[in-house]
Parts: sequence; C-alpha cells; structure tokens
Amino acid sequence: MDGPIHPIRLVVGLGNPGPRYSETRHNAGQMVVELLAVRLGAGRFATRYGGKLAETRGPAGPLALLIPQTFMNESGDSVGPAAGTLRAAPDQVLVVHDELDLPFGVVRGKLGGGHGGHNGLRSVTRGLGTGGFPRLRVGIGRPPDTFRGDPADWVLSRFSEPRDEVEAVIDRAADMIEVALAEGMPAAIERFHASEPGSRARVRSERREAAKATAQDVGEPGATGPTEAGG
Repeated sequence: MDGPIHPIRLVVGLGNPGPRYSETRHNAGQMVVELLAVRLGAGRFATRYGGKLAETRGPAGPLALLIPQTFMNESGDSVGPAAGTLRAAPDQVLVVHDELDLPFGVVRGKLGGGHGGHNGLRSVTRGLGTGGFPRLRVGIGRPPDTFRGDPADWVLSRFSEPRDEVEAVIDRAADMIEVALAEGMPAAIERFHASEPGSRARVRSERREAAKATAQDVGEPGATGPTEAGG
C-alpha cells in the first residue's frame, strides 16, 4: 500500500448471522462494527448487498458500515458488490475479524497480506480481487489444552472470559478504527502498536506484503473450512 493514503470508505465486520452465533469468538468483527455504528450515530442497519449496511459520515467523509449475512465463508459475496457500488477501492475497505494467532485481548492492524487460513478473509480477497485491503485483527487466542474440540469448535463458541474484559477488547478495536478513519490506518497502527519494539519496521513490512498481495493473482480455490460457519 505504498503511495497516497486514501480515506477508508467501508468498514466490514466479519461474522456469522443469526442468534446461534451471536457473541461467539468468530463474530468479534461484527461486534466491533456494531459498537462503531453506535459511536458514529449511524442509525439502523438496512438489508443491502447480502448484509446489513449503515451509512454515516466519518471524519474523512462518507462512510459505510457492513456486516455480511452470508456466513463467514462467503463474506466476499457481500463485500465485493458493496465496495463496487460504493466505489471504495480495496485500500479503502477496512475488514475487522477475529484472529486465532493473537492472544485474547490483543488488537492489531495490518496493511493487506494473505488470508492466513481465515476463510472469511479468503472470501473477501476473492470478492475484492486482491488481498491488498487493511485489516483490524481482534485476538481471540487458541483453545487451551483443556478445551474439548478443534479450532472450528473454539471459534464458534461464546467468549468464556469475563464480560468486562470482552467489552474492553471490543472498545479498544473501535478506538483504533476511529483513529484509522481520522488519520489513516498506518497512523493507527503506529499509535496502537507503539508499545511493541520494532513497530515501525512492522508497518513497513506490512506495506511490502500488501503491495505483493495486490500484484498477485488471487483466484485460488477457496477452502470451505471445517463447518459452514467456521474457518
């Protein structure tokens, strides 16, 4: 994502639809965008583009918030048409999602890259035609040794951590998005990652990864994941 920084036009919260999946770990992205809508006074979500869409005005201009209702593995079927109609380039689409490889409570931004086995990201990459879109990753951690089940069962289970801790993570993610909307994703990454050694080097590395992802042909076969909703 070298070159000029374009304002974010579309924020996407990944998850699965319906009460069965409400407040599960895999719906962390959806939870963040729902909170963001309240903060920005976006009003009611309407059914559009195979998802729930709310339009408002962000610090840098018109902004849309989207929660796909296609199940995780087909998120791109909602994100692609929405981005096209709203004329949001891939680098203007911020995707918020759960991340197994980050400990619970950690929130990190990323400037493009691969899908890392996350089927929601895999589908969004297909829908946008590139992996060069910014992401905000909400750490849910990997299942403990005592957990009976596989990672798909883990991500589809509800948070077992104290509610105030879950709310704090969702709040922090929304805080980071608000900075990204006002100042750009690189600025948000530098600010929220500032306590980590080598954060500036990471930003530069992620920019290079994003540039490579943009140049690649992403028409790879999509894994369906262990369940319809998982991955």
